[in-house]
Amino acid sequence: MGPCARDSATEELRSLLNEIGRMHMPFGMFGPKHYPPAGVPIMDLPIEYMAWFAVRGWPKGKLGRLLQIVYETRAAGCDGVFDPVRQARGGRFRLRP
Repeated sequence: MGPCARDSATEELRSLLNEIGRMHMPFGMFGPKHYPPAGVPIMDLPIEYMAWFAVRGWPKGKLGRLLQIVYETRAAGCDGVFDPVRQARGGRFRLRP
């Protein structure tokens, strides 16, 4: 792989991580109704919640695709990949008990 391909892949990953960092859960128990104003960032959703979608089916569209990427990344033990995005946005989102 040449340097241009590596730069392109790095930029694609950076773009994907930023997109994940901007996406919040738009519905359900972690949506804006329970966590105003925008809901919980998808990278900080409980893994058990995402596992439910993995079994029952992901939401359609971009949300489902990004949730699946976050779930697979975190399930593989690579949650730290989201830390730079979290830090840029003020840290990990705190869920209420």
